[in-house]
Amino acid sequence: MGSTIRAAAHHLPARVLANEELAARLSTSDAWIRSRVGPATRHLADPDETVAGMASAAAGKALAHSGLAPEEIDLVVVATSTTAERMPSTAARVAQELRVPTAAAFDVNAACSGFSHALAIADHALSAGAARHALVVGADKMSDFLDWEDRTSCVIFGDGAGAVVVSAAAAPAPGIGPVAWGSRPDLGDAVTIGPAPGRARPLFTQQGQSVYRWATTALASVARRACHNAGVAPGELAAFVPHQANLRIIESLARQLDAPGAYIARDIVDCGNTNAASIPIALSRLVERRAVPGDSAVLLLGFGAGLSFSAQVVRCP
Repeated sequence: MGSTIRAAAHHLPARVLANEELAARLSTSDAWIRSRVGPATRHLADPDETVAGMASAAAGKALAHSGLAPEEIDLVVVATSTTAERMPSTAARVAQELRVPTAAAFDVNAACSGFSHALAIADHALSAGAARHALVVGADKMSDFLDWEDRTSCVIFGDGAGAVVVSAAAAPAPGIGPVAWGSRPDLGDAVTIGPAPGRARPLFTQQGQSVYRWATTALASVARRACHNAGVAPGELAAFVPHQANLRIIESLARQLDAPGAYIARDIVDCGNTNAASIPIALSRLVERRAVPGDSAVLLLGFGAGLSFSAQVVRCP
């Protein structure tokens, strides 16, 4: 047995923050933001819009696209690292909102690579026969944890959620390839959300140059390993959907992967870096735009705090 993605959807908050608005209050410019990190705009959640609310919105649309009823979902996994509510899990809130009656529901915190981790966990559960259908969601509200006076960080991020419905599928052609994953815990302090002096809430910090060097030198081999695990050559990929961390990182990884015919997701330009939501948002928008044919090979590559990484080749729904 294996599993396959049968539907995808996303949710972006209504408020759009453009670079010009940030430039008006920070020592920066539209040109600087675009050249250094890539975004032109990003979506920000309202103060009362929660991670669970965004996750439920995306998951509800994915469930509707799948044609399944809520009671057919056996597993709900949400990847997030920014929920304000410690208990119950965001996954439990999603199950509650969508009236999924008895599914196993839990969260995964692997930061920006969380969705790829959660997808691998769901694939393993379905392949083992522990579930038939799963909702896998990535959702984050980074705006709650940013220093809005720091141009090196606040210009990068946005809020949002993306979701997929995954169903068990018979071998020998599963729709989710074997995962290539791991971490560099010795570099774990390079990206953090933690206590900050004089702040009521934890604050995001990162060692930008260290993360850039690691991502551009270490992750292409992870991407190639995921392709090898799935028996797909990079040149056969229809699309490459990496975590939307930074446009320069995305372009560097795309060059190293050497997949000349592949569609490259660059959703950071109008969504920003949405942490664990970035891959499912980009995948959903790819499907929505019909950027590649159905059943095409798509490489997902997540990476972020931990420093964690996770990649797999999936078949486009």
